[in-house]
Amino acid sequence: MTVLALEIGSSRFAASRIADDVSTDDIVQIPIPPSGAWDRCREILLEAAGGAEVTALGIASAGPIDMTAGVVAPAEVPEWRTGFGIVQAAQKLFPSAEVRLAVDGVCLAVAEQAYGATGGVMDALAITVSTRIGGGVMVGGFTVVGRTGNAGNVGHVLVPGFDDRCVCGGRGCLEAVASGTSVVRWAREQGWAGTSVPQLVEAARVGEDIPAAALGRAGTALGSAIASAAALLDIDLVVLGGSLAEAGPVLWKPLNEAVATHARLSFLPGLRVVPSQLGDVALLAGAGVLALSAQSA
Repeated sequence: MTVLALEIGSSRFAASRIADDVSTDDIVQIPIPPSGAWDRCREILLEAAGGAEVTALGIASAGPIDMTAGVVAPAEVPEWRTGFGIVQAAQKLFPSAEVRLAVDGVCLAVAEQAYGATGGVMDALAITVSTRIGGGVMVGGFTVVGRTGNAGNVGHVLVPGFDDRCVCGGRGCLEAVASGTSVVRWAREQGWAGTSVPQLVEAARVGEDIPAAALGRAGTALGSAIASAAALLDIDLVVLGGSLAEAGPVLWKPLNEAVATHARLSFLPGLRVVPSQLGDVALLAGAGVLALSAQSA
């Protein structure tokens, strides 16, 4: 029996076999292609399967999704922005497989619950901070998915003091300020010459003013949104994953300061924000949890 996980991320497609302990094995990954998205997904899934019969497949996708319809519509995949029936396509590829789909933030939440920072915790929020921002909510030990599977989409929580234009069409969304794409865009608008998040982070670490300001405002926005979400959900633990979450003190210092400023209610003094323990494999691990649970159902 072969269990697979597929990640439709903000910058890559990745697939892997999944062991019983949800460890990943020989990850196959490619940058998101400009066209032929399903053909490339199909190729890496078949490579990961290695000719074996696939009995379960978990899919972690950037949102938005429609979990009931089995449709994904991530902005990062241009030809899928109006919706692609990935569950039906996957079931056609692997007729014997149970296929489960969840948004990336939910997959981070279930992965951290099973093997990471929220193990043994009943109520928590997991946030992915990379090219875009997503989230997953855990209440009473269960992950909340919502009506369409998009619950926890903290990237479109409004943050006070910001008016940046968001890809959703609104203004002041957390994603418009604190995603990887947004911090690079803002820094370039201020005159910075770099083009990528790693360049921005390194420049901020060595003291360049504009990159430091970009990450400072991102951290402030994240901390403000986290404090609001914690008050709404009555949680005391938030896990931050994704590439930008690894920026270090230039992001985390203003983030923690904003949390301390805004999380003032009597039930929030113990609110903790911690980095993901699973790193780059977190979404694949979460998809693996989905697949293994489908197989055992």
